[in-house]
Amino acid sequence: MPITEIYGPDDFAARPQGKVITSPHAAPARTVSALPTPSLEWTEDVERATAPLYERVKHVIPPIEWPLMAPTIHAISELKRARNAVILAHNYQAPEIFHCVADIGGDSLQLAVEATKVKAGIIVQCGVHFMAETSKLLNPEKTVLIPDSLAGCSLAASITGADVRLLREKFPGVPVVAYVNTSAEVKAEVDICCTSSNAVQVVESLNAPTVIFLPDRYLATYVASKTDVKIIAWKGACEVHERFKGEELRAYREADPSVQIIAHPECPPDVLAEADFTGSTAHMINWVRNKRPRRLVMITECSMADNVRAELPDVEMLRPCNLCPHMKRITLANILQSLLTLGEEVTIDPELAVRARRSVERMINLKN
Repeated sequence: MPITEIYGPDDFAARPQGKVITSPHAAPARTVSALPTPSLEWTEDVERATAPLYERVKHVIPPIEWPLMAPTIHAISELKRARNAVILAHNYQAPEIFHCVADIGGDSLQLAVEATKVKAGIIVQCGVHFMAETSKLLNPEKTVLIPDSLAGCSLAASITGADVRLLREKFPGVPVVAYVNTSAEVKAEVDICCTSSNAVQVVESLNAPTVIFLPDRYLATYVASKTDVKIIAWKGACEVHERFKGEELRAYREADPSVQIIAHPECPPDVLAEADFTGSTAHMINWVRNKRPRRLVMITECSMADNVRAELPDVEMLRPCNLCPHMKRITLANILQSLLTLGEEVTIDPELAVRARRSVERMINLKN
């Protein structure tokens, strides 16, 4: 069913003006027990200790680069044990982070679920700010760190809690679904969250004829094509996925008709129309594992193609990908610094957190 209506900030004359916060509230680095500054030299011990990790990424990281990364990777591993910390990494993180220092990797839904199972006292979120906030919502008693609090998100920045309240005033009684790519402030104003993995399921679980779906207009369009529920959308978009064009995908097919194309539903409709498969990052990875195409175009953030190729080197990756500037703010160097100083800590107002947590837990507890 087509989207019935779509709204954005300019459609509300009474919308509060002001700067949209695109990073989490980060507490100043606390006073912590001193840890010795690790050596970052390439030694035989480091080479030996990190050799199994290099086996995971040897198809995407040249041998000449590994001695520059391995000492920091080794130091992070040592500090994790000293701090009783666990590292969560999104699929869009670079291979040296995703495959070599992360304890848990995955898409937004996977990380949200796994965050509820973490036993360590400290969570280091290698992703963007809304992911760190989600981990904090689900682990209020734990210390949640993000190595760079400026790792924002164009989707999260496109809407505020005040916008959601204005939508509720305009459409009283209509349930509101928020993509997890939103701030805790927005999550606190909605009925339930979703990810690209379960968006259709979440919308239909509400048993309502009409649903407000925010903030990604392209994911909303995709959901509307898969359900009879009327969708009212918001004019947000991912700055990575919205840059792809259907015409560039057609050019790949013309050059090689055997090429397979898979795309994320945050892409525009003309891109999805050219894809052989559309799905979340986790669904895309599983598709590649099962299909093992000879040549593949993966329409999403660049590093995910690297992470898949590291696991499946027999799949040739063509690369019309776009880098997420926010994800790339997370580096080995600032992960190490975060573990040394326990900064930057993510905090959320307790009253707001109660309401935001409810919408995330409703998603997680939704029966399959």
